[in-house]
Amino acid sequence: MEQLFSGKVALVTGAGSGIGEATALLYARHGAKVIVSDINEEHGNAVVEKIRTAGGDARFVACDVSKPEQCETLVKETLGHYGRLDYACNNAGIGGEAAAVGDMSVAGWDKVIAINLSSVFYCMKYQLPAMLKDGGGAIVNMASILGQVGFPHSAGYVAAKHGVVGLTQNAAVEYSAQGVRVNAVGPGFIDTPCSSKWIKPLKTC
Repeated sequence: MEQLFSGKVALVTGAGSGIGEATALLYARHGAKVIVSDINEEHGNAVVEKIRTAGGDARFVACDVSKPEQCETLVKETLGHYGRLDYACNNAGIGGEAAAVGDMSVAGWDKVIAINLSSVFYCMKYQLPAMLKDGGGAIVNMASILGQVGFPHSAGYVAAKHGVVGLTQNAAVEYSAQGVRVNAVGPGFIDTPCSSKWIKPLKTC
């Protein structure tokens, strides 16, 4: 297979399972050195082992993306270990509290916004300068089909993913001329640990 990303370094958050794991494995398959980041150390190290077993180069860095200081450390450790950052996939997220808007707790709202939206800002805040120093790069932020439409009992998640789309558009306008592409993708319902609360009911229909 052609090594499209040979000599490049990719960082994936929420890489311990689901879409993040698949993304990290694909980066490695195409020759990138991969920083696998997740809040779950066991799952993250398992993905690193898969990459190394297949002949790739990867390292696990734990990160709670809702904490800006940990996002900064994540990028610093990437640069310290591999010397550069070319690609980032800001994928970490949760489904969040399932409740109608009027019944949703403030704590539930704050948590899903912190993990699904604020984290994307925190990560890009530190990823962008790292990419610029080497002439550019590419960032993919994980939105959702629910970044375009509403969905019952998912106000926090829906608002966060709409926010990811807007934040991505803004960063793209600001950094495209400096050689950094910033895009968002909006997957539909995929059977992953994060979306299981929605997938299971759909399977019974």
